[in-house]
Amino acid sequence: MGIIRRMGGVGAMQKQLREMEAGILEKLKSVSAMEELNEIRVRFLGKKGELTGVLRGMGALSPEERPVIGQLANEVRARVESELEKRLSELKAMARNARLARENIDVTLPGTVFDTGGLHPLTTVSRQIEDIFIGLGFSVAEGPEIELDYYNFEALNLPKDHPARDMQDTFFIGPEVLLRTHTSPVQVRTMERTAPGLPVKIIAPGKVYRRDDDATHSPMFHQVEGLAIGSRITFGDLKGVLQVFARQMFGPETKTKFRPSFFPFTEPSAEVDISCGMCGGKGCRVCSHTGWLEILGCGMVHPRVLEMSGYNPEEVTGFAFGMGVERIALLKYDIDDMRLLFDNDMRFLEQF
Repeated sequence: MGIIRRMGGVGAMQKQLREMEAGILEKLKSVSAMEELNEIRVRFLGKKGELTGVLRGMGALSPEERPVIGQLANEVRARVESELEKRLSELKAMARNARLARENIDVTLPGTVFDTGGLHPLTTVSRQIEDIFIGLGFSVAEGPEIELDYYNFEALNLPKDHPARDMQDTFFIGPEVLLRTHTSPVQVRTMERTAPGLPVKIIAPGKVYRRDDDATHSPMFHQVEGLAIGSRITFGDLKGVLQVFARQMFGPETKTKFRPSFFPFTEPSAEVDISCGMCGGKGCRVCSHTGWLEILGCGMVHPRVLEMSGYNPEEVTGFAFGMGVERIALLKYDIDDMRLLFDNDMRFLEQF
């Protein structure tokens, strides 16, 4: 409306303020957006707004007329501000109701089914192995994955340049430091801490590393090794423990077979086979038609290993065994490629 000039004195200003008030209030009735409401507020109440323009014209009034127009202007401002706030509340309520209508939930519809996670097959098998041996009186021991050559080889009757070291392709970090190739160093460290105390019954689960990578090997894999030392331990004790393990892991009908073998840290040494669960020992693709599946290596602790760890081999004996967790998982679940255990393919993992 611009700046109001004095036209007819105070009466004209009063009329103009009333008309301005009526016009603003009428516009508010049709406002449907927050942006539009804000525009009206600025146009009427802003620093350069219509009401401010009227008040600037008060300079032409007499001292007696100014309070009259000032009071009326304040009343008009208060009325317009009140209606603005009222309309703002109405617009917010309308927006909220519209959003609730859009987001309306039909409580009669079936709920959303979310996929639940599960244990990785290697975790499941590792825990089963540990539970079985804990039930047989073994305790769990752990050790470093970055190991000294002494504990990984020399203390296990594998001196430097021994040809048997070629059996384990090794990741060397330095001349005397390496990534452990088995968890046997945990056995040595345990014997050093406990010698010459008896008895010792531990299993050593953990990651190990070798330079192998194909369908049946991985550069990183998991082992569980066991050790028992006492005054009257025999190979028969070893057979009994492993037979119990095989039956609890693969089923009560599982049979075991011990074949002579060689390991530098045990004497005598053996490989342990179990009857094939797929064919019941009759021969099939899984067992290469032999009826048997190899699962682990074992033997009586070599006297030299006992001696280096502080035991008297004339007074004590012991047995040791070691198995690959991946190998057990492949046999238990009939998996034909170890790499499937590390690919994180959900199509594979969801089967477990």
